[in-house]
Amino acid sequence: MPLTGEQIPHKMLSQDHYSQWLGIEILECEIGRCKVAMTIRKEMLNSMNKAHGGISYSLADTAFGFTANTHGNYAVSIETSINHIEALNEGDYLVAESVIEKVNNKLGFNIVEVKRGDELVALFKGVVYRTQKPWEEN
Repeated sequence: MPLTGEQIPHKMLSQDHYSQWLGIEILECEIGRCKVAMTIRKEMLNSMNKAHGGISYSLADTAFGFTANTHGNYAVSIETSINHIEALNEGDYLVAESVIEKVNNKLGFNIVEVKRGDELVALFKGVVYRTQKPWEEN
């Protein structure tokens, strides 16, 4: 039985050990939009005592992946990029909101804003390839 768009991100998170290790939680999800969050921990800091750039990238990438799959079929990233706007610290609570900007038969284009409170700290852009394989309950 096919999963609905709102169910897919929850299934994805249940199978994604890396996002679980990061402590990512789903705050909101609907078709074409997903909001996830996490708190930066000490083991995520670099040699300058700031969050490693890969941490905010990973949060944004998870939001991107969850959103891209809400249309019901497997979608895989083919290009991503991020602008790191502000340095991040241990204890910062980050929220990433991904919105599908454009979708066609094969490609989806997403923008993800990563915020610390009301402050934009990173901007992520991504392109996915949309397969014909549906997400199913297993």
